[in-house]
Amino acid sequence: MQSEVKFKSIGKVYRIEAKQFLPISLKEAWLFFSNPRNLSLITPPQMKMKVLSGVDRNIYSGQIIQYSVSPLPFFKTTWVTEILNVEELHSFADEQRFGPYVFWHHKHFFKEVNGGVEILDLVDYVPPFGLLGRLVHPFIIKPKLAEIFKFRENVLAAHFASELKHSEV
Repeated sequence: MQSEVKFKSIGKVYRIEAKQFLPISLKEAWLFFSNPRNLSLITPPQMKMKVLSGVDRNIYSGQIIQYSVSPLPFFKTTWVTEILNVEELHSFADEQRFGPYVFWHHKHFFKEVNGGVEILDLVDYVPPFGLLGRLVHPFIIKPKLAEIFKFRENVLAAHFASELKHSEV
């Protein structure tokens, strides 16, 4: 499984670009990612994510999803996101309406490629706490986000490798 995560910054806004290849169909990828119940599967358990509301159906523009999460030990917060710009089998975005960041906009893109699908995530975000947030970004925030994407990469690789084995039986 190929993957790549890059961090960039332009002024106060940071960007994560994460790519992952999965040897599955575009439809399988879309079905997994458009089901908000799967978010808890690809979030590290130490973050103690608990869905509070909004996952009763697959994503649609305007959908509000609420969950509690503990991004750091002894820090629990409610995160509220809105799903935007859903283009079935191609892309969607989620944007934080309330939560730990000053700004969080996450775009998900799906592209059929030879042998599977490429998933591209573009996350633009502004850390909390102004200058202090920017100062701790390299030591706390960036490593935590890298850990989350690495966990997700491993879970997706294992999940879809397992599904491929079951479908070959």
